[in-house]
Amino acid sequence: MIRLDRLVNVLGGYGVRLCGRPETRSVQLRSVAMPDPTDERVQGDVLLAVGAPSATEAVRWAVSARATVVLVRAGAEAAREASSAGGSEGVAVMLVDPAVSWSQLAGVVYGLVLEGRETEAGRGPTDLFALADSLADVVGGAVTIEDRLSRVLAYSRSQQAGDPARLETILVRQVPDRLRELFQSRGVFDRLAASDEPVFVEQDPEHGLTGRMAVAVRAGREVLGSVWVTCGSPLTGARLGALTDGARTVALHLLRQRASADLERQVESDLAIRLLEGSADAATVLSQLGLAGETLRVIAVRAHTGNERHAALLLAFERATTGFGWSRPGRSTLLGNTLYTILPGEEAGAARAWVSALGSALPAQVRLLAGIGAPARAAELPASRQEADECLALHETGPLRAAPPAYDESWDDILLRRLRAAARTGRTPARGPVGALRRHDARHGTHYMATLRAWLEAQGDPAVAAERLGVHPNTVRNRLRKIAQITPLDLDDARQRLAMIITLAALEDDRPL
Repeated sequence: MIRLDRLVNVLGGYGVRLCGRPETRSVQLRSVAMPDPTDERVQGDVLLAVGAPSATEAVRWAVSARATVVLVRAGAEAAREASSAGGSEGVAVMLVDPAVSWSQLAGVVYGLVLEGRETEAGRGPTDLFALADSLADVVGGAVTIEDRLSRVLAYSRSQQAGDPARLETILVRQVPDRLRELFQSRGVFDRLAASDEPVFVEQDPEHGLTGRMAVAVRAGREVLGSVWVTCGSPLTGARLGALTDGARTVALHLLRQRASADLERQVESDLAIRLLEGSADAATVLSQLGLAGETLRVIAVRAHTGNERHAALLLAFERATTGFGWSRPGRSTLLGNTLYTILPGEEAGAARAWVSALGSALPAQVRLLAGIGAPARAAELPASRQEADECLALHETGPLRAAPPAYDESWDDILLRRLRAAARTGRTPARGPVGALRRHDARHGTHYMATLRAWLEAQGDPAVAAERLGVHPNTVRNRLRKIAQITPLDLDDARQRLAMIITLAALEDDRPL
C-alpha cells in the first residue's frame, strides 16, 4: 500500500505523468487491476487500461472498476482530454509514454502498490494484514484470511464481533481440528470450493462461534484460500459486496506471494545444485546465495508419511525454504527423493537443531530422516553431500528415534557400512581363514567365528574374551587351538589380525554367541 504521490514520483522515471487532480496525491492505493473480457467485475484502486482506445474510454473503464487512478497509453497531445475526462469523473489519469511496455510498467506498479510485509519466502510483496484491517472497517466485523489448509495468513486488529473461536484460531495460527470438523459436517468447505458466493455459517455456542460469513479466494478454478468475517447474521448490500471484492484482492496478493516465493526457490535451488555437484566458481556461487562463514555442512533429508514420500518431501522443501536471506541460515534444493540443505557452521549440534526445527514445522504424522556431512569449505561440498547421503542411509536403518548422525562423529559406522556393502557384492575373500571358519561353524554347530571375534576385540586377552562369551578362559584357549587346526592362521601376525578384524566387521550377520 502506497500513496499516489509516491507512485507518481517513481513512474515519472518511466515517462509517466499525472494529468490534473493534484489533490489526489495523498490517496492511499491498495490494489491493482487490469481489464479482463472474461470478468466484468474487475476492481482495483489502480487500473492499468491496457487496450483503451482513448483517455476518455480509459476513465470510463476506471469508473466501472471503482479505480482512483487509471494509467492509459497516450502521447502528450492527449493531456487535455485526460485531464478533462478525469476531472469530470473524479479519476486521476496518468499518461504512459507509448515507448514504455505494459509488461514492464505492470511489474513496477504491482510491486509498488502491493509492497508491504514480507512473504514467507522473504521478499514477495504483500500487505494482507493491512487489507484485513481495511476490510474489517468496511464490513463491520473481525476478519481472518486463511490459506486452503485453514492456516491463518493474516487477521484484522478489530475485535468487533470477535469470539472465542476466532481467538483460538489466531493463537494457534490455524483453524482448530474441532472447528474444521464442524465446518466440514455443515458442508462449508464444499460450498466454498464450488462457488464464488459467500457462505454464512450459523452460530454454535458450544464451539465458541457467534457466526461467520466466508468467501473463497480463488484464481480461476483454483481455490487459494478463504476470507472469514465474524458476524451474527448474514452480510447484505454494500458489506456483502465489499467482502466479495476483498476476496478478489486477496487472490491477487496470494498469487504475487506464490510467484515471488517460487522464483526465489528456483534461483536458490539452481545455485545450491551447482555447489553440491562441484562448481568451478564455488566461492562466487556461495556469495550469490548469501551464505556467510568459511565452514559449511550438507544436510540430506527424506520425509514420508506411511508409504507416501513425495507429498511429505515437497512439504519439507517448502518449509525449509520459508524465509530468505537474513531470515534463515541455510540454502536448500531438491535432488531426486532427497532434500539437501547447505548450512553454515562447524558444530554438528547446530545442524541437528536445524533438522529438529524443520520436523517441528511439519505435521505430526510426517517422519523425518536426515544425515549430516562433515564440515567443509565451498569446494568440498560435493564430498560433504556424499557423507550426508551415507549418514542418511545410516539413520534410515538405525533406531526409530535416534538423532541424525554426522559423518565426523559416525565415520566408523560409515566405514563398516561400506565394507558390508563390499561383502554383499562378493568383493571380500570367500576362501580365506574367516570363510573356512564360517563354513565349519555352519556344518558342525561350533562357535569359532564368535570366539575369534571376541578374542580380537579383547586384543588377545583370553580372560576378557571369555567374559564376553560367557565361558571359561580355558574354553577360549581350546577353541583357538582348534581354529589353528582347521585353517592356517597366524594370530601372532599383526597384519593377519588386522585383515581378520576388517573381514569380521564386514560380515554383519555374524554376532558373538
